[in-house]
Amino acid sequence: MKKQISAMLFAGSVALSGLSGLAMAHGAKPAQYGGIVQTASDLQFELVNKDGAVAIYVDDHDKKLPVAGASGKLTVLTGAQKTETALNPGTDNALVASDKLQLKAGSKLVATIKFADGKTVTARFVAK
Repeated sequence: MKKQISAMLFAGSVALSGLSGLAMAHGAKPAQYGGIVQTASDLQFELVNKDGAVAIYVDDHDKKLPVAGASGKLTVLTGAQKTETALNPGTDNALVASDKLQLKAGSKLVATIKFADGKTVTARFVAK
């Protein structure tokens, strides 16, 4: 009887570990552009800050999502200070902030992006 219970527990743990792998398959992938990754509306967004030049890369299931015709707004909250800047299409799958930004660790960023098809998605980040 003890062997049967052990076998059932082992089989159950193997089945659950397989399911957790499936659940992770739909989560965020590691950063591809050296930034901070978030997912929203089944898309992956990666915020990259290089010396104040901020870009957000958009991927759809490991494929670059073209952002031609998209527009958006990036809101940065640092303590009580709030800064907003426009997001404009860059190359391929990148939306680029129109202003240089000074991001501090812990700053909260909210990107609201309206794609060419009319779909609007909001992605939230915390600067590192």
